[in-house]
Amino acid sequence: MKIDFANLKFDEKGLIPAIVQDAKTNAVLMLAYMNEESLARTVESGYTWFWSRSRQELWNKGATSGHMQKVLSITYDCDGDTLLLKVEQTGNACHTGSYSCFNYPLWNSGEGKNLPVIGEENLPSVLSELYAVIQDKKEHGGEKSYTKYLFMSGQDKILKKVGEETAETIIASKNNNSKEVVYEMSDLWYHCLVLLAYHNISPGALLAELGGRRKQENNSKY
Repeated sequence: MKIDFANLKFDEKGLIPAIVQDAKTNAVLMLAYMNEESLARTVESGYTWFWSRSRQELWNKGATSGHMQKVLSITYDCDGDTLLLKVEQTGNACHTGSYSCFNYPLWNSGEGKNLPVIGEENLPSVLSELYAVIQDKKEHGGEKSYTKYLFMSGQDKILKKVGEETAETIIASKNNNSKEVVYEMSDLWYHCLVLLAYHNISPGALLAELGGRRKQENNSKY
């Protein structure tokens, strides 16, 4: 399919920013850059291709990780200098393992002050950052790294710790000790993230599953 570039304004380096949006959730996933060739390959293949400014080469998003983006539509803005791609995202868009690249709060009008403020709206970013640390320790942790020790010990050890932290969370709850519940559940969540990392499952996959269940619940007559 031939593309008419006449209405598009590429910058002096021949690039145009491309905003990628999940067609189902409307979440903004990432911002990347395209040149004429990557845009043509995107239309031709039906999957996103970009131009890497750091590597100075074309790259097919998800070709290595499997986190592909099937393109449903491409539009451009009124100035013709920005593209909007609506996609079906497989897995996660961000290289950190997060569903979206936009997880780092800077300011929130509801708070009336600069962020970050760790609250419910920041939960995905906190989980993604911790998961990224766990993945790094998995590969590069030293002898004194507890996280590295868990991976070296194998799945049974990880599962044992998940079970232990679950029991401790239950005990804290039965004792009606809110402070202990928070402490023990933090340990539980950490070990659950380790288990996810063991299976190379990102927190984004978990959040996407929960998001789907929320939609089902909202649509349920019950």
